[in-house]
Amino acid sequence: MVEATSLKNSNVQRILWPMMALAGILLFNLLFTPGFFHIEIKDGHFFGSLIDIANRAAPVMLLAIGMTLVFATGGVDLSVGAIMAISGAVAATVIRPDYVKGVIEYGEVQPIVLVLAVPLIFSLLAGVWNGVLVAFIGIQPIIATLILMVAGRGIAQLITQGQIVVFIHEPFQFIGSGFLVGLPFPIVIVLITYSVTHFLTRKTGLGLFIEAIGANSVASRFMGIQERLITLSVYIFSGLCAGIAGLIVCADIKAADANNAGLFLELDAIAAVIIGGTVWGGRFTVFGSIIGTLIIQSLTTTILTRGVAPEVTLVFKAVVIILVALIQSEKFRRLFSRRRMGTRKVRIS
Repeated sequence: MVEATSLKNSNVQRILWPMMALAGILLFNLLFTPGFFHIEIKDGHFFGSLIDIANRAAPVMLLAIGMTLVFATGGVDLSVGAIMAISGAVAATVIRPDYVKGVIEYGEVQPIVLVLAVPLIFSLLAGVWNGVLVAFIGIQPIIATLILMVAGRGIAQLITQGQIVVFIHEPFQFIGSGFLVGLPFPIVIVLITYSVTHFLTRKTGLGLFIEAIGANSVASRFMGIQERLITLSVYIFSGLCAGIAGLIVCADIKAADANNAGLFLELDAIAAVIIGGTVWGGRFTVFGSIIGTLIIQSLTTTILTRGVAPEVTLVFKAVVIILVALIQSEKFRRLFSRRRMGTRKVRIS
């Protein structure tokens, strides 16, 4: 009972600072950005800056959910951006298989099940590739996933023959720009994915096994935990999340751009996980990663609405990541407290 309470308090403390950072950004906009919190309903759909932030952050949220579990095992997945590109390229090619051959006319309309299933199978296979390299061959995660990060985008370009494949497929477009119960459908997808992940990792023993592997993989293996199988599973799950994110982006722009789809989003996902309080190996918080993603997207939106040049965004992101990471560090807080106490003693004396 004591351990459960301690664990719960630890998780609360882990997401406290990210939530304060997000609250600070939102408070700034409340004071200085007119209409930022205004939400209106048109045709039964919610619109507003807050809805737009969550909608635009949806692909990175999905990447961060998968990345969190990979981080918890002590790994990292640099290939998620490339998997997004592969997923989108495959989906567009299924919709218009003859487009790369120069055939402009549409053929038979492909069923939505096929358009979704084939790209997700490719994404799962990409996750299997990463998982096998890490769990069974023993390659360092950063190297194993770097292989697909580089090669995967080339595979996506081979699928599209270096072209931007545009299409019209209303059922598929709904994934990127549709609405369900008033909310943009990408947000609904994130909510479903988060709920399933939370249930599997917090209502079953899977989360404990993942944390055990991240804390000490050798000890967890001797304890009877299927360390290799679970490690393989989290990389497969990360690939699946990346594939879904790729479908959202592809459906939203109604095109497959293998060169730019998901470009550098793996870095945003890693930043979101770190900001959210998940360290490399051991305890993790998926909710914290969601908050981290919202911090990044809220900061980006704030910078753009304030008229700051877009190229400065990366600098602001780096500053926020450094500040939140330092605040979350117990060593930094202890050092800061000691120096503060020392200053007080000097003043008193």
